Amino acid sequence: MSTKEGQATADEEITDIIVQRVPYWDPPAVKPLETRSLYRALIGEFTASLILVYVSIATVIGYKFQSSGADERCTGVGYLGVAWSFGATVSVLFYSTSGLSGGHINPAVSFALFVAGKVSLVRAVLYVAAQCLGAICGVGIVKGIMKHPYDSFGGGANSVTEGYSLGAALGAETFGTFVLVYTVFSATDPKRTARDAFVPLVAALPIGLAVFVVHLATIPITGTGINPARSLGAAVLYNQHKTWKQHWIFWVGPFTGAALAAFYHKIVLRDVAVVKEALLGSFKRTSSTG
Repeated sequence: MSTKEGQATADEEITDIIVQRVPYWDPPAVKPLETRSLYRALIGEFTASLILVYVSIATVIGYKFQSSGADERCTGVGYLGVAWSFGATVSVLFYSTSGLSGGHINPAVSFALFVAGKVSLVRAVLYVAAQCLGAICGVGIVKGIMKHPYDSFGGGANSVTEGYSLGAALGAETFGTFVLVYTVFSATDPKRTARDAFVPLVAALPIGLAVFVVHLATIPITGTGINPARSLGAAVLYNQHKTWKQHWIFWVGPFTGAALAAFYHKIVLRDVAVVKEALLGSFKRTSSTG
């Protein structure tokens, strides 16, 4: 046996010993409500939602304004650029705020984490309120800067495109949010944290890419909501009957998709029974050696 093969075998044996001796433990499911840290987290969610909605809605309005011009050589960023503005901004903001508030930036994500038992009901409700307020302020800034284009090109508000039924739009929002929240759970799984010290950076990329690809798929159908705060902010400032008439889709769809992703995470990805058995076995081993 060569020296390299012997060294590889020794490394594998050491890894096996470490895995056997250091059992995995899930962190506490629900963090306590500490006043100072909660205020900081709420400010972080408010600011992140404001930035996300400002950048993304400004991109949408700018694209529609440029593409409506007489010069066909300048048609704006296109659907690809709009999708990328959402995805890249989410990726940056998640990386920036994950250590402060968890980087939810989306009521559907906060709802999913509540369903999964990872945040308390009070924290989830406060997060959603901060996200919605931040989104409204973000759209307000866009409207103040781009007054005429904002009113002329739909205000970035979500609505069902002609030719698609309400059921199709609801399905698109549900499945799109499922993809996003599924990615959030997978990318931020505590087991992945235990393996990789750079999870905030690693997780930010797939989450942003999930937002990007979902926008590519659903922009032609609903303009892509998958974030009730973003839809609410645009609806409040644009304030048109059609927008409000269809607004329920952009809450029911994302929350349904988020709940499905949370259940899928607990039942399939984590397998609750297997996790409990592993934790019980680790507890018994620790007790017997103590």
